[in-house]
Amino acid sequence: MSLVDSVRKVIVPIHKEGYVFIAIGLVATIILANLWSPFGWIGAIVTVWICYFFRDPVRITPQREGLVISPADGRVSQIATALPPPELDLPAEPMTRVSIFMNVFDCHVNRSPVPGRLLKMAYTPGLFLNAELDKASDDNERNALAIETQAGTIAVVQIAGLIARRIVPFVKEGDVLATGERFGLIRFGSRVDVYLPAHVVPLVGEGQTAIAGETVLADLAGNEAILRTFRGI
Repeated sequence: MSLVDSVRKVIVPIHKEGYVFIAIGLVATIILANLWSPFGWIGAIVTVWICYFFRDPVRITPQREGLVISPADGRVSQIATALPPPELDLPAEPMTRVSIFMNVFDCHVNRSPVPGRLLKMAYTPGLFLNAELDKASDDNERNALAIETQAGTIAVVQIAGLIARRIVPFVKEGDVLATGERFGLIRFGSRVDVYLPAHVVPLVGEGQTAIAGETVLADLAGNEAILRTFRGI
């Protein structure tokens, strides 16, 4: 292995959405350093954090049919039964909602949890409440996606939070997505909800750490629900 290959394995790629912010941080660091050197160090630390925030690591995504993969890095903050976002025009029937909260140190590049066609994408302006609150699903600014799969339609919702002020989509309606494909990014702290068919039993628990593009949230084609019922879990 060459030295260049070794360096590439150590250095995590940075998403292009972060380039402008990194440039601003570098300019601010130079200006602050000229004013007073301790300010320069503060600027340098903030710039390094910006680089870390916009990191876009390579992920190894499970490809078996029926698996629902986490769309976000973060903590599974809630598993509940809820109606899907009305703007997606899905049947007004309860679905299993898995919420993943991303703090400012998590990777914020979001990935498709399933393979399928993007039936609809709807942006809804709103508030910037704490993304961990249950009502944030209804009141906060959000971008909702409905993905058609062979096992039914899965909804994914990017929700802005206290600090997050910008949801950036990378896809458009009609696009065919692969599992683990990048579909968007939320700047500076937020949450992503995944809506599953009501009968699907999540394979994660509240408080568990999820990794976008790698952690299996559920199995649409498996018999996990049957096994859990048989075992009395």
